[in-house]
Amino acid sequence: MPKHNIFTMSFARVYPMYVQKAQRKDRTQAEVDEIICWLTGYDQKSLQQQLERETDFETFFTEAPAMHPNTGLIKGVVCGVRVEDVEDPLMQKIRYLDKLIDELAKGKAMSKILRQ
Repeated sequence: MPKHNIFTMSFARVYPMYVQKAQRKDRTQAEVDEIICWLTGYDQKSLQQQLERETDFETFFTEAPAMHPNTGLIKGVVCGVRVEDVEDPLMQKIRYLDKLIDELAKGKAMSKILRQ
């Protein structure tokens, strides 16, 4: 089965779109970074290194220190697909991130986004 195009796309290329989406709704880049770090286990320095290296999504998630144990609590629809029903593990991680950024842009409180 061929790889999905998003897997080979540079995370650094999509990252500014996440930030723009958040900022259009009066949220901040710092909040986007907090979500990404919460989900993947990266700290701010290692996140910046991934962006500078322009790693693809597959590498970005493969090298992630540790997916947060509460990712199973992320539920809902993004791009017409229920994130909890995505079968491909990598695509599910990408959809989790998309869902969290959507929640940020919709004005949800950070404590709820981070499933605290």
